[in-house]
Amino acid sequence: MFRSLSLALLTSAALVAPAAAQERVVPDTQAQVQLSFAPVVRQAAPAVVNVYSRRVIAQRTPFAGDPFFERFFGPQVREREVNSLGSGVIVDPTGVIVTNNHVVQGAQDLRVVLSDRREYEAELLLADERTDLAVLKINTEEPLPVLPFDEIGDSEVGDLVLAIGNPFGVGQTVTSGIVSALARTDVGISDYAFFIQTDAAVNPGNSGGALVDMEGQLIGVNTAIFSRSGGSNGIGFAIPSEMVRTVVDAALEDGEIIRPWLGARLQPVTQDLASSLGLERPRGAIVADIWEGGAADRAGLEQGDVVIAVDGVEVNDEVGARFRFATRMIGDSAELTVLRDGREQVLRVDAEPAPGAIEGARMEITGENPLHGAELVQLSPAFNEENGIDPFMDGVLVSSVARRSAAAYFGFQPGDRILSVQDERVDNLVDLNRILREKDGANDWPVEIERRGERFSRNLSL
Repeated sequence: MFRSLSLALLTSAALVAPAAAQERVVPDTQAQVQLSFAPVVRQAAPAVVNVYSRRVIAQRTPFAGDPFFERFFGPQVREREVNSLGSGVIVDPTGVIVTNNHVVQGAQDLRVVLSDRREYEAELLLADERTDLAVLKINTEEPLPVLPFDEIGDSEVGDLVLAIGNPFGVGQTVTSGIVSALARTDVGISDYAFFIQTDAAVNPGNSGGALVDMEGQLIGVNTAIFSRSGGSNGIGFAIPSEMVRTVVDAALEDGEIIRPWLGARLQPVTQDLASSLGLERPRGAIVADIWEGGAADRAGLEQGDVVIAVDGVEVNDEVGARFRFATRMIGDSAELTVLRDGREQVLRVDAEPAPGAIEGARMEITGENPLHGAELVQLSPAFNEENGIDPFMDGVLVSSVARRSAAAYFGFQPGDRILSVQDERVDNLVDLNRILREKDGANDWPVEIERRGERFSRNLSL
């Protein structure tokens, strides 16, 4: 799969609110078929920009570190400059621009070129790898054109759309197509995969560009394509404007994204599950687990409930539900439509951050024990979500192991989860610290760990 980016556009107070959605009709005359996209392009194109990034990477030769070669031929590490090109969208008239994270990742210098060829240095306000979005800022003396968000979110499969960007660096280019599919969640591009699929031609350099509807509103940011050749095969994916707006709002407020956490584990409803639940067809996502005391628990969600919609939008798996819930701001609430005992009911769930510390509480182990030299971190939903770990996993995890330490000698590795020590269960760092102090200096240390999903029990002797 080749990744291709396109930037999202945000609304601005300077713009008139978008008009109500027009009735969709199929052209039935030659004159209607020949209607032009030019008015939409004139409105949208000035807000789409080119984003240039530069980074310097160090390349080591096979002789790097060899004193003989470095004495006679100099350092065997060479620096190489890497330049990349993407697109972006002006989302605020003060010079705020949104693009894809993979366009700017690792960049030491960023430049933005407007559609009128003016050029500015850009500052990175926020980069979010999990959504593949980044927010930039340029300083200008006059307001810039922006694209309004699709406030209604009523795009349908078959709607006409335009993709605007800078493919292959040839200059700003507009391509047309339709919305091929909505709510694509099995693409595997980012943690919050919930994409608009389009057949509008998207190519390398379109990254961060805009996907625009026929009312000149931003409905998505083009981010990836499926391709074996590297060019467009008519299967492109865009991040919906709801998520783009959430990331931009976070960048403008405090520069940090705090995502709401539902506190429930969901799984798709298969045909067999649907039959056992008495459903006419597979739909929604069934609640497999609830975090005690979390938002879903307090809202009354129960194991076995089938979540069929979030804020009135149908969902069919955990990814879709996570996306819809993640677009809510902390302190807001979302309405979950659930099926319970064959009846629909609506639950209001508070949008609140996952419990625990994102950085994770840590402890360096000392003393006469087999974990000496290891650093351990406390697992929590907040830490786990940030690091791609099952949010329902608890306990303590080995985060690093010092060389030539007791922990290294006994084979502990980063990522090991400590389940028990001295035949006592370890739920947190406090438990572990107490056990190590009480048994300090003991000869025999029964230890149980989990590594890559498998459990091991060993009796270690000092």
